Amino acid sequence: MTPTRRAALALPLLAAPSLAAAQPAWPDRPVRIIVGFPGGSTPDIAARAVATHLQAALGQPVVVDNRAGAGGAIGVEAAVRANDGHTLAVTIGGPGSIARILNPQLGYDPQTDLAPISLLARMPFVLCVNPNLPVRTLAELIAHARAHPGRLNYGSVGAGSTGHLLVAELAARHGLEMTHVPFRSVPQSVTELVAGRIELMAAAAGSVLAQARAGQVRAIGVSGSRRMAQLPDVPLLTEQGEPGAGVYAWIGFFAPAGTPAERIARLAAETGRALSNPETGRALEAAGFEPLGTPPAALAELVREEVAHWGPVIRRLNIRPES
Repeated sequence: MTPTRRAALALPLLAAPSLAAAQPAWPDRPVRIIVGFPGGSTPDIAARAVATHLQAALGQPVVVDNRAGAGGAIGVEAAVRANDGHTLAVTIGGPGSIARILNPQLGYDPQTDLAPISLLARMPFVLCVNPNLPVRTLAELIAHARAHPGRLNYGSVGAGSTGHLLVAELAARHGLEMTHVPFRSVPQSVTELVAGRIELMAAAAGSVLAQARAGQVRAIGVSGSRRMAQLPDVPLLTEQGEPGAGVYAWIGFFAPAGTPAERIARLAAETGRALSNPETGRALEAAGFEPLGTPPAALAELVREEVAHWGPVIRRLNIRPES
């Protein structure tokens, strides 16, 4: 081989280190985590718990930006449209999974515009009734609703929310006539249940545990794959012959689609480290959540499962945001 040929072959090897050195480090400026819910909400608590660790791990300020509205969709869309390489999102099921199915006019599609980073936390749903309703099991609730068509009202935090879909699917499966009553917030819906102005609801466990323990509401079923330690005598929905093993309230960490895979992997690893620290997860546990901090694949699979399960329910029952 001639000296000229050897020199030509060596050029790429010599150029590679200089090209790598030219790539800017990430992050090279503050990182923003947009949360589509107000300060003090559980998604906000999760985002701030992770942000504290990420700030130290990444060597840049990590700022939580609360942009509440439209059930969390406003915050997710803002993150998707940011296009600056330094904006992320923390959100829940709905705006992070099935929102475009529920509302085809939504300005983003969770399935194509978001890149999962980590499932931060989850909790099961509790199907509960006002204690004046003469039912103590799911079978008794179904029988009572069938005997009193149109007489029972069930609450949720909005059409298409998981709590709404869980009860709507139950009613459709058994041919029950019940009226959906949406509320602006979880506390408002729980207050109405305790007061007896609605008869039942499926609520994220943390929002009704205190009321269930005090006898203000009666828990008759729990979603998920194992009984809750806080409500050990309340059977799972699956133990009562109904689906629900994979139904959870959850909080997820996302980046805009197209974010480099190595960046996603780094964020997921640091998030896992953050939530494996008992101090970091304590606030989430106090709110009733199970801190997780999974790899990206686990959150991606959860989103796929929700779309596969709830998408047909939404279409079959023609559920829309205003319904």
